[in-house]
Amino acid sequence: MTEKITRGSGNVFKDLGFDRPGEYQAKADLAKQVIKIIEQRKLTQKQAAELIGAAQPDISRLKAGQLKGFTLDRLLSFLLHLDWNIQIRVTKPKGKGKRGVLETVAA
Repeated sequence: MTEKITRGSGNVFKDLGFDRPGEYQAKADLAKQVIKIIEQRKLTQKQAAELIGAAQPDISRLKAGQLKGFTLDRLLSFLLHLDWNIQIRVTKPKGKGKRGVLETVAA
């Protein structure tokens, strides 16, 4: 029996047919970055929550990948409270008939 392997697009939310997959991917990328910074600084969940202006259960939910209720704006705010720079670049899609996409790139 031969199994068919399909290469993913790089956005699991797109591959699974989510509406607004770029937004979901961006939220996941930003949450991952927030957690990475918190862990690098060896902050407790309570310390991290106080630093970024959130509740401790919010940090727990972020670490568990439960992003419902976290807006892009809120996640960006967390990064600013953690003293990270954020750059936003708006560009025209390349190619005729192409639609705009939302992408994140984390350092």
